[in-house]
This record gives sequence, C-alpha cells and structure tokens, in this order.
Amino acid sequence: MAPVLELRGITKRFPGVLANDHVDFTLEEGEIHALLGENGAGKTTLMNILYGLYTPDEGEIYVRGKKAEIHSPADAIDMGIGMVHQHFMLVPVMTVTENIVLGAEPTRFGPFLNLREAAEHIRELSRTYGLEVDPDAYIRELPVGVQQRVEILKLLYRKADILILDEPTAVLTPQEVEELFEVIRSLVARGNSVIFITHKLKEVMTIADRVTVLRQGRVVGTTTPAETNEQELAAMMVGREVSLVVDKAPAQPGDVVLTVEDLHVLDDRGEPAVRGVSLEVRAGEILGIAGVQGNGQTELVEAITGLRPPLHGHIRIKGMETTWATPRRFFETGAAHVPEDRQRDGLVLSYPVRDNLVLNTYYKPPFAMGFLIKEKPIEENATRLVQEFDIRTPDIYTPVSNLSGGNQQKVIVAREFSRPIDLLVASQPTRGLDVGSIEYIHRRLVEKRDQGCAVLLVSSELDEIMALSDRIAVMYEGQIMAVLPAEATTREQLGLLMAGVRPETLSQPVETVEES
Repeated sequence: MAPVLELRGITKRFPGVLANDHVDFTLEEGEIHALLGENGAGKTTLMNILYGLYTPDEGEIYVRGKKAEIHSPADAIDMGIGMVHQHFMLVPVMTVTENIVLGAEPTRFGPFLNLREAAEHIRELSRTYGLEVDPDAYIRELPVGVQQRVEILKLLYRKADILILDEPTAVLTPQEVEELFEVIRSLVARGNSVIFITHKLKEVMTIADRVTVLRQGRVVGTTTPAETNEQELAAMMVGREVSLVVDKAPAQPGDVVLTVEDLHVLDDRGEPAVRGVSLEVRAGEILGIAGVQGNGQTELVEAITGLRPPLHGHIRIKGMETTWATPRRFFETGAAHVPEDRQRDGLVLSYPVRDNLVLNTYYKPPFAMGFLIKEKPIEENATRLVQEFDIRTPDIYTPVSNLSGGNQQKVIVAREFSRPIDLLVASQPTRGLDVGSIEYIHRRLVEKRDQGCAVLLVSSELDEIMALSDRIAVMYEGQIMAVLPAEATTREQLGLLMAGVRPETLSQPVETVEES
C-alpha cells in the first residue's frame, strides 16, 4: 500500500542558503511522524513546500500514490493537506467561527453568510475530536492553548486528513501539551495522519511513531522511539555529542541586586496580574520563577524592565529606585533583558543583524559621538559577536527577520551578554529553540551567574527552572506562593504549588516569604 504522502528529492535554495538538499520523506496513513531538527535545519521550509507556500527547485510530491502539483495552500487543502503554523494565523477581533470559515464562508439565499450553521458544525467537530472551544468566543479572549485548537479545527472544517503541526507546543504550558497530545492521538485514531515538527526530544519520544532528523537541510536518519533515545537524537540533530544536563557549581550569592517590594501590576485589560509580589535576587545566583503561563510572570517582568508601569509598590536595582524607570533607564543601571517575545520586544525585524546588536547602546561611545553614528565600530562589534556567539547568518547586513528563531535569540543574547551587567532578567530564554541552542544559552546563563551577575529567570519549562535555578519562586494568580532552595525541591512539590496548593500544606519546609 502506497504511503499517504511521499516527498522525493525535495531541494530548495534561497540566496546564500541551501534550505533543503534532496530530502526524502514519507508519511503512512494513521501515523504520527515527527520531523526533528535544529532551528534552521530546513523543517519548516520543507513543510511550506508541501503546503504550497514555496515551490521546490527540484523534487516531486506524491499524495496517496499520485503525483501532486501543489502551487498554493488552496491546492494543498484541496488534496486534504492542512498546516498549523508556529505563529498562529488568526484574526484576534473575530470570533472562533468567523476565523474557522474565513475563506470558505458558508452562504444561504445567495450572498448571505450562514454563520449559525457553521457554528453548529464547529460544535460537532469539537465534540468529535475532543477540541473544546466556544464557537462564539473572540480569539483575543482565548488562551494560547485554545487558540491552537481553533487552528486545528480550521483544518478539520476543510476536511484535511494530512495535518502538519509546526512546533505546536512552543507556547503551551505542560498541561496544554498533554491536552494537545490527547487531541493528536484522537485525530490519528479517526484515520488522520500527522506530521509533527519539533525540536523537543521528550515530546518525540512520547508522541511519535517514527522520527526523521534533518540537519543543515539534509536527512541524517529515520528511526522510531523504540530504537533510539534522547541522547542519540540530540547527537543526530547537532552532529556532535550534546550535554542534556546543566553543569554548574554551587552558587556563591553576594549582595542584593534586585529588590521588589509589594508590587502590584495590571494586565492589558486593567485586571490585577501581579498582586503584592516581593522578592530579592542576589549577585551570583539564579532565582527561577516557576508557574503556569498567565499567572502574572509576564507583567512582573515588564514592570521590572520598564515596559509596563506598576500600580504601586517598589522596584530597586542596586539600591536605586527604578519603579517608574523607562527601558533605557533600566539598561543604564547595568541591567540586561532577554524578553519573552523576541520578535515583539527584543528585535527590530527589518533591521540588519549589525544594528540589532546595538539597539540599546547605539547612542553611546564607541558607536556614537554626539548625534553622529559611527558605522565602523558598529560593524566591528557585529563581526566579533557573530563569531563569538555562533550566530548563523549570511552576513551582518542580513535583516534579522531572515534568521531562524534560534539565531534571532542568539542575536539578543549576544547583545545583552556582551556588555558589563549586574542584573539579567531572562524571560522564556529558550522558548522555541532546539537542543543545541538550549545547551548554549544555558551555559551562558550559568557563566553570567558565576561572573557575579544576579539572574532572574522566568520559564514555563519546569525542567529548565529546576536545572538552572539556585532558588525557585513559584507564582500562582499573581502572587509568590513560596521560595524554595532548588537542591531540595521536587517536581511534585513545584507542581502542587503551581496548582495553587498552599505552602504550609507541603511536607518539605520552604523559605519564608512575605505576602500582602
């Protein structure tokens, strides 16, 4: 029996980059086939070709044994192929139903929309596949995990049975990941076939039937979870042995660098997001903030870094009041920020790599003299940092939008880590990154700590928090539930605190924290 999908010798070239190099790939009916690789390995390019967003320079595509000509997403959808992109393609001000039927609107009595019938069909699909969602809800009001369900329902509404999920867990909480996996298993049980693009080894071992690994645009192997392990997959991805364990010596904490006292912050809707948070971060330590995304971590970081004004409370850096500081003032205190959303808050996507590397120092010597910008020092700085931080770019003049997610993150890390700093606020620093980039950034964070920098780490990846932190603060509904010494903390303990269990009910003693 022919595979439901077969790619033969797919090759795609961009200026200066061979994105796919004679790639062969097959998908069997009712299979979850993981496509694994570093950022920039060619995974998304390959799937964009399959979905009709790119045209291959060489190679052929066969769908259900027949040669397919796919020149647009409409062609792909007609053949039963659908794709959920890493960055969702949803209109926030429209309802779930309006987003799902967009481009395939049902009509009644001529040109009149029949959204009521569409909503009923969506409810039926939701029940059938376990994708709970309110068809009348507005996208802007939905959490990320539910928005992803809407993207999957868009494909099912169009009768797609070959589903491409591009980094589907990149912005999901651990609970939402488990829910997504149940949905994927339900889809496959009903005869769908799934291509699961990822760089997360544990997820591959959990969900995949087969795994194909890409490196630098080429297939380096296809295997099954039963025949391999995480260490072998990591080596296939990167081309070398990768340490999956963070190697760090005990912390040597010094003076308090960051102080937050009774901080209250509102979210974008004017609702309380941070409620009376107090914490301290000392030189030479990493304080990790654990919690399910959406419990005030984002607003807390934005207040500390000058991106969001607090309602009341105090923030001090090295004893200086910075409660109402602008981002520039925050940086001038000797602080650095790796933001949660690298594309929105960390980069100017249309600017070249060289300019993004001086976004917060361009007005200072040696890059400027008064109002005069000095091109040569900026270029020399970029050339040095590209090499030192292994930023893979054709040249320093390439727009940063053309880089892979991992290399965009390296641009931010290079900019923030390459100047003298006393405080580093790193929010979701490895979100969406591959195992090689994660290893690299973890090592750099530990290096900064060991150089005497105070590090505030916010991450929804519990393994990352436990591996890097010296102390762990758990946030729930805008409050610090407890602060625990990392070496004496268990996953179970953190999980209970993250779910809102009061610290006094835990068997393990915790550090005392003041709560408002």
